[in-house]
Amino acid sequence: MGKLEGKVAIVTGGGSGIGRAFVHGLSDEGAKVAIAELNSQWADAVAKELHEKGREVLSVSMDVSDEANTLATARTVVDRYGQIDILVNNAALFSDLKRNNWLEIPVEEWDRVMAVNVRGVWLCCRAVAPYMIKKGKGKIVNMASNVVFGVPGLGLLHYTASKGAVLSLTRGLARDLGEHGINVNAIGPGLTVTEKTKMDQEQAKKKIQSRSLKRLGVPSDLVGTLIYLASGDSDLLTGQMIMVEGGATMQ
Repeated sequence: MGKLEGKVAIVTGGGSGIGRAFVHGLSDEGAKVAIAELNSQWADAVAKELHEKGREVLSVSMDVSDEANTLATARTVVDRYGQIDILVNNAALFSDLKRNNWLEIPVEEWDRVMAVNVRGVWLCCRAVAPYMIKKGKGKIVNMASNVVFGVPGLGLLHYTASKGAVLSLTRGLARDLGEHGINVNAIGPGLTVTEKTKMDQEQAKKKIQSRSLKRLGVPSDLVGTLIYLASGDSDLLTGQMIMVEGGATMQ
C-alpha cells in the first residue's frame, strides 16, 4: 500500500468495469485519481464510492475521441492537482458491439471503433505528454488485448484491428517518449467478466478451455499489473505488453 502516494492519475472509462477497478486500485495505493468518463453519472457514482473512503478523486466528463475535450481534461486535472503522473487509456468500445462476419460490419461502426479505441488513445497521450515531459517522468498504460495474437472466434474484426493499433502505438510512443523519462506499456487482457459482459454458458466454457488457468478473468485480476506499470517498480520497462489472460496465449 502507498506505492503511488503523491501521484496523480487519469483513468479513461473509469466509471464501470475494468476502469472502475483501476480507479479503486490506484486510489488504494495513494494516488489522486481523475475519472475521465463519457457517462458522467457512472463517473460520479465511482467518485462517491471513493469520497466515502476519504479519498481524493475528481470526476470529469470526457469523450476520448474529441481533441478539444481531451486537452481540456488534462488542463482541468493540472489546474486541480498541479501535475499528471499516470495516464491509463482504458476507454474503448467493445461490449456494445454486435458480433458479425467482417463483411457485414457497417463502415460507420468501423470508423467509430477506430475513433474511440485508437484515436482516443493517441489524443489522450498527446494531451498529457507535455505535462509529463516538463516533469521529466511519467507512466502511460494502454489497454490492448490478447486478440492481437489471433485469438479465434471473436467476430469483431474492427475491435481486433483497433487493439493491434494500440499495441503499435504503445511501442512507437515508448521510443518517442523514452528520452523524456516516460514509460509507455500495455496490458493485454483476455475476456474479462464485468457487468457489461454478454456471454452464454457455451462461450464461457470454450474460453475457459482455451486457458492454462481454468477460469475467466475479472477486473481485479488486472489491478496488480496496472499498479506495477504505474509505479517505480517498472522504471526500466517500456514498450511492452503484459498478458493477463490465464495463459490463453504465451508470448
